[in-house]
Amino acid sequence: MKLPLIRALLAAVLCIVSSTAIAQLPQPNGGDIERGTLPDHWYSQMPKCMEIPDWQVHEYNKDFYILRQSPCTDFEKPFIFLIFGKDKALLMDTGSRNGNLAPALQHTIKNWLARNGRTSIPLIVAHTHEHDDHTWGDKELQALNDPAMPVTFIPSEVEATKKFFGIANWPTDIGHLDLGGRIVDLIPIPGHSKVSVALYDRRTAVLLGGDTVYPGRIYVVDFPAFTASLARLVAFTEGKPIANILGNHIEQSATPFVDYPVGTMYQPNEHEIALARGTLLELNDAVISMHGTPRRYCMRDISVWPVGPQFMSPEDEAKFKKHSQHEKDRMWDHTQP
Repeated sequence: MKLPLIRALLAAVLCIVSSTAIAQLPQPNGGDIERGTLPDHWYSQMPKCMEIPDWQVHEYNKDFYILRQSPCTDFEKPFIFLIFGKDKALLMDTGSRNGNLAPALQHTIKNWLARNGRTSIPLIVAHTHEHDDHTWGDKELQALNDPAMPVTFIPSEVEATKKFFGIANWPTDIGHLDLGGRIVDLIPIPGHSKVSVALYDRRTAVLLGGDTVYPGRIYVVDFPAFTASLARLVAFTEGKPIANILGNHIEQSATPFVDYPVGTMYQPNEHEIALARGTLLELNDAVISMHGTPRRYCMRDISVWPVGPQFMSPEDEAKFKKHSQHEKDRMWDHTQP
């Protein structure tokens, strides 16, 4: 093959690759997506509660933080998310029972202020949904009187969420919030609960999936609403870069199709927090395949769990309570049988 022809073929290949890369990042600033890192493990994977702080703070990057509540305070061990813009910071959720969030949150924000040579930043407190394992710390933060982080509190209610994020029609419209050089999009996704939302951070291309997309059991209260919400979320993410989907919990183990029972505190082999958009597509396909009739459906990294008495027998309830108590009895040393 002659050299000019080889060069022409190489140029064509490079053109195709380049075009593909651009197509994956259609937003004007797509090539400027800020990367972040996730931890190799969380403290919840440690066996002794004496060694686990109430909150583990992880720096995804210098303006995006993930806080995870200790399993020793509540087996739900939820994640909450703190995002900084130039003018404001946004906190999604306030944690579950016995969380004692304020000290860890103040420490994180004041460290960020010191790093950036500032003395204060307004803090917006919003929620992925209204369940108490994500709103338990609301009163604690509402009671804060810290000039370094004056709080604007958004109740986890439909009307309050609509008004603050500029959502005209719930749940079909998308809301937006400018934190100062950083726009986040709020996508209503009721189904798990009435006020469930997802949040897309354009700067990092991270999608916060709430209790609707995470590695574990997705509890569905309103199946028609859940089905419609998944379709909207798939449509919203179409053509957008999705670096990670980060949900509120980890209940899945690292072993495919195996989850941890309800009430588990110690999860030494848990799944990583991040999911890809492919998991969202798989979840959507699974729900579509049910043709309007909810049922339990297990996938590699996630499962559908409709809520109702027909899906939770008295025997299941008894197993949960027994397992939960067994976990608490061993909380100081899970290495013991």
